[in-house]
This record gives sequence, C-alpha cells and structure tokens, in this order.
Amino acid sequence: MTQQVHDIFVIGGGINGCGIARDAVGRGYSVALAEMNDFASGTSSGATKLIHGGLRYLEHYEFRLVRESLMERETLWAMAPHIIWPLRFVLPYHKGGIRPAWLIRLGLFLYDHLGGRKLLPPTAVLDMRTDPVARPLKSLFTKAFEYSDGWVDDARMVVLNARDAADKGALIMPRTMVVSAKRENGLWSIDTVDTVSGKGVNYRARMLVNAAGPWVDFVIRGVFGRNEAHHVRLVQGSHIVVKRKFEGERAYFFQNPDNRIIFAIPYENDFTLIGTTDRDYTGDPKDVKISPEETDYLCRCASEYFREPVRKEDIVWTYSAVRPLFDDGASKAQEATRDYVLKVEGQDGEAPLMNIFGGKLTTYRRLSEHALEKIGAAIGVQGVPWTAGSHLPGGDFPAQGYEAEVTRLRTRHPFLTESHARRLVRRYGTRAAALLGEATGLEDLGRDFGADLYEAEVKYLMAHEWATTADDVLWRRTKHGLRLSQEQAARLEEYMAAHPARMAG
Repeated sequence: MTQQVHDIFVIGGGINGCGIARDAVGRGYSVALAEMNDFASGTSSGATKLIHGGLRYLEHYEFRLVRESLMERETLWAMAPHIIWPLRFVLPYHKGGIRPAWLIRLGLFLYDHLGGRKLLPPTAVLDMRTDPVARPLKSLFTKAFEYSDGWVDDARMVVLNARDAADKGALIMPRTMVVSAKRENGLWSIDTVDTVSGKGVNYRARMLVNAAGPWVDFVIRGVFGRNEAHHVRLVQGSHIVVKRKFEGERAYFFQNPDNRIIFAIPYENDFTLIGTTDRDYTGDPKDVKISPEETDYLCRCASEYFREPVRKEDIVWTYSAVRPLFDDGASKAQEATRDYVLKVEGQDGEAPLMNIFGGKLTTYRRLSEHALEKIGAAIGVQGVPWTAGSHLPGGDFPAQGYEAEVTRLRTRHPFLTESHARRLVRRYGTRAAALLGEATGLEDLGRDFGADLYEAEVKYLMAHEWATTADDVLWRRTKHGLRLSQEQAARLEEYMAAHPARMAG
C-alpha cells in the first residue's frame, strides 16, 4: 500500500501544537501530531492559569499583544465555559507604592477599552476601609482597583484541543518522539519512536510544524541536525499552592518592591495559588523545579500583603515550568516579550518548515490562525478561519450557563452531591453525561479511588483523553493529586496498569 502523505505534521502536544492541529484539520488539511510525553506535560500545564490581557505588558509597550489578548478573553470563554470563567482581580494601592495611581488608572482604562469587552464587568475602585476583600490583608491600604480577567484549566484546554482534532480526523500521537526529519523528494520524511513500546514508524508530510515549546531549539539541533539554534529565551516560572488564605472568589494582584508582580488566586476550592517567578533557565526543561530562592521569594512577597504570613510549611504543592520566550535581547527575564513569532523556511521546491517561538495560553487560538495563514501560503489554502465561533468538547452551552448545566446534571443524576456535580461540569461540561452514562447511584460508578474520583471517570479519561498513568489523571486531567494520599495514588496507578484502555479515536 502507498504510504499516506499528511499535509501537516506537528511536533509538540502543548497548547500551540494542539491548537494548530485542531484549526488545520477543521479546515480540511490532513494532520498528524506527535508529542513525546503526555499532553500539556511541559509549559502548558505550568502557567498561572489565566486568560488575561497582561496588564503588566502595557509597561513594556506590548500594545498589539495586549489588545489581541484582551479580545480573546471572551472568545475563549464562549468556546469553553466549563474550563474558562471570569475572575475579578483586586490590586491594593497605597501612596508611595511602586506605581502611581494615575499610571494604574491609565492602564486599567486601556484594559477596559482596548479589547472589545462585552460580558466582563468593568474596572471598579474599592474602599478598603469597608470592603470585605480587605480582611485578609494588612491594614496598609485604603483603596484598591478591581478589574476583570479569566481563569482557565490549562492542561484541560490542551487535551480538549487534541480531542477535538482527533474527532475531526487528525492522527494524534502522545508518547511519540520525533527522532529525525529530513527533506526527501519534496516531502518531509519523519522518523518517530513510541516511547512506551519502542516501535519506530516513518511518516511523510508536505509541511512540518515545530511547536515543541521550550524544546523548539532542541528539535532544530537534534531532529534537523543543525548546529546553530538559539531562538528562544528559557524563563522559569514557579508557583506554590497553600491551604486557602482567604474566602471568596476574587483574586489579588500584588506589586513587589523589585517592580515584579505576583498573583494570589483561589484554587480548586480549598487552596490558594501564589506565583509566579521570572528567572532565566539554562538546563533541560524536563528537569525544572522550584528553587529554595523562589520558594522564599514567593512566601516573602505574599507575606508583605497578607495579615497571616505565608510560611514554607503551609505549602502543599509546587510546580514549575519553562516559558519559551522569543529571544528579543531584553535585559531582564520579566521584560522579555510574551509575543509569538512564526518563521517559515524552505526554498522553492523544498518542503516547508514552520518554527513556533513564544506565545501564551490566551493567544493560542490567534497564533493558530496566523500559523494557518502561513501554512496556506506555503502549501495551498484550504477552508476558512472557523474556531472563533466553535466550542471545545463539553463547552457547548452558554458562556454564563455553568449553574444551569450543574442543575441539569443533578436532575439527570440526583445521587450526585452538589460538589461532585460542580466538579464534573467544570472538568467535562456537557460530556459529563457521557462519562456517567446510565448510572443511577454511586455503586454504578465503580471503584472509589478517593475524593469522588470513581472508576467510571478514570475509564473515561483512559478511553477518550489518552490518560495512561496516575500522573496523567491526578495532575493534568484533574487536580486530584492535591487530595489523594500516596497510597490512594499508588492504587490508582496499579489499576490503570492492569486495565489498559483502547482509545476511542
């Protein structure tokens, strides 16, 4: 049989790679994607988990990026209202602070008016002498500014893009490493290895997209065999998670004396997420972890604001990731551009290559559209832009319809507690119904691994979302790793190893 030639082969299963694959297959291109680990196992699950314009980027005159990001907030919210929702941020202010009030007001005015805001509420000024939001903070502040951005379950956004791409016909291959790629007879010849079985497979494609994130230069050197490759600046960002520091659903934006900022955000109901740091990184991205200095920094900065100090012993989890920022020569890690750069290579008659540098969660959909413009110019246009009005799997309900969806699920399955139902809708949206099937009681959901994680959910994640290890389930498809004991996690790992699932599509 003649080997299939794909139009596009994507290297990298982070948000940019999965976003490009989904957009491309939806336009009619034949697409294959290889990810050497699990989806979102690198940068895309190590973010501060915000869909935001980037208020601080205004200080670096990144107006194009901020405007595009602001415009994307409500587009993405409408695409995936189960995993994306609005979040109000409180920015405490006192005279003599890092930034004058007029500068903050100007930035927030631009924030309100630059991006076509429709549903998100506008900026407000809070009286910190009377507003309950001041209670967790030291009595340094008489005023605060409040503005809107969005929250996202980052790892789920990645896997849902992969799921939708597969549903539309793309060949999606996690745990598949690209070991070499070379041009032959006007096509790319791509050698891959399954990292679990060790089996090697060759693919051919008309165009290759390198969306390997922090590994993009590694791919250029190792897969393409080039000596020169220094396009990205690797910047480490680390976060700490502590037991809940404050009540309510609003988040805090803290300005630090070193001119950097950190967020304190409600996280998974019972916790507070604090981050991020910004420092250059020179090692292998897979080895990144929080440093003692970063831990001290985040505890110290948060303690400058909270009445109750944040101590190392309060930390229940940490995570770190490496951001692959385009190297624009900025002097400080926090000043390096968060914008993205797409570079297409290839002489006439050669199969084209596109390298993706930079980017962030909020702009992934627009990055994908821009990538498809360049792909169309290189190998021929197919289809039209379509993702702006689409839904990610499970997100086919109104942007403000989460509560109604929870009620609908509990009406259909009255045995669910409210917290269980809310969590299922947050993870799976309308697809929670498929996960539960015809269940009429908890006994129909199978084994309980702890914290309302049942066998039915694990089976669903294995069959529909490529989960093969306990870490896939506990730290990327869900955040149950915060709640299960080591013994419970070990029992889950044993179960998954003993019950391998056949992927649906």
